[in-house]
Amino acid sequence: MRRFWLMLGGVLLAVPVAGSAQSPQAAPATAPGTGAVSPAPVAAAPAPVETQAAPSGVAVGGQTQKSTGGPVDPERYVIGAEDSLQVTVWKEPTLSGTIPVRPDGMISLVLVGDMPAAGSTPMTLSADIAKRLKKYIQDPVVSVVVLGVNSQRIFLVGEIAHVGPVMLTPGMTPLQAIAAAGGPTPYASQKKIYILRGTPGKQQKIPFNYKAAMKGDSKQLDLTLIPGDTIVIP
Repeated sequence: MRRFWLMLGGVLLAVPVAGSAQSPQAAPATAPGTGAVSPAPVAAAPAPVETQAAPSGVAVGGQTQKSTGGPVDPERYVIGAEDSLQVTVWKEPTLSGTIPVRPDGMISLVLVGDMPAAGSTPMTLSADIAKRLKKYIQDPVVSVVVLGVNSQRIFLVGEIAHVGPVMLTPGMTPLQAIAAAGGPTPYASQKKIYILRGTPGKQQKIPFNYKAAMKGDSKQLDLTLIPGDTIVIP
């Protein structure tokens, strides 16, 4: 009988305990010298790709973006004093360049010398330059581009949000010019605004009632500005 119990005990010891065959899981790594568990490494997110807008004057999509505030019609725009012109003579880089229009309306060109520019359109001016260059060059091809429109401006002074020049657009009214400059300040005398027109010493004073214009007064809305006007907001 004793021998039977000994054999039964040996059989029981040979049977594996349930669950002992499961594969062990890797223990989390611990930082050396500490009991803290180190987190699993996380893949870094890819750096965002930055896009930058093309600066003014740089070709974008095959077209050149200009900083003059819009294209100038070479057939209609009338060049004025202080405008900036790009004169290009084909295959003649020494005769080409950026030319400022002087206050007297004249420009200076190599070979040609002084010649009038104010009052002409870019197309008529290019034809005039080409005609003058025929004395020195056979069949000159000339182009004139307005780079800076500085002559078509009016000025606002006094109680206005933004004092200074405003680009004059065709048919611009005093109400539109004041709006383009941010509007009058709370301290402005809106009924006593006036426009100074003409050369110093011979200036004409034209009254403008801002409040009446805001209410639709046709007399105020029919006023149009011309280059060189100064709007005074007392």
